[in-house]
Amino acid sequence: MNSLSNGRLAQILDKLHQDAEAADRDYMTGIMADIEASGATLEQVIAEKLVEERADYRGIYRSRADNFLAVSSAYGGFLYAIARACRATRIVEFGTSMGISTIYLAAALRDNGGGHLIGTELESAKVARARANLDAAGLADLADIREGDALETLKDIGGDVDLLLIDGAFTLYLPVLKLLEPRLKPGAVVLGENAFDPGYLDYVRNPANHYVSQPLPVDEGRGNEFTVRTA
Repeated sequence: MNSLSNGRLAQILDKLHQDAEAADRDYMTGIMADIEASGATLEQVIAEKLVEERADYRGIYRSRADNFLAVSSAYGGFLYAIARACRATRIVEFGTSMGISTIYLAAALRDNGGGHLIGTELESAKVARARANLDAAGLADLADIREGDALETLKDIGGDVDLLLIDGAFTLYLPVLKLLEPRLKPGAVVLGENAFDPGYLDYVRNPANHYVSQPLPVDEGRGNEFTVRTA
């Protein structure tokens, strides 16, 4: 048995994934309609999004306060599995949203024998919902969800990191990684979900920066990148 097989937790995750799909349906449909109408490629659309984010990432994400923008159940299962495989006891998550990914990671910590997860989220309403969801799942004691800009909330994380999940504003992937680099243990796993920023990908795929990195074949098309710190 593992925590994900627990009836209560499985039910909570199933309900949250349903809620996420309902909350994000119109937003995702609108994006696809815009792509089709413009005739632009996905790469061109992403490039435009990156430009918009660099101008005002706080404003953009505050406009999406009601959207989950959550990981899929398949990716959530992978998060749990990789956290178990590397025997993580200290995890940092950039982009907590409503806490779905956080639940998968905290469940792994529980099954690893305990640990500590630091999450960060810009939107206060999402922070409240994430904390409530973790409490309902019986995992609140393992997680510290910090409210605010990750470049501020993650300045002091109080220890080294076994696993880092980067899943927030696209243009902050590289700044957040560089902020936390001194705390990444050799062998630490870095997971970039929606890792579309070319600067981030160039950085983690350059061995001179002490990483080994490659695309992850889970939810292909969502820009999932699997990276390991080598030194």
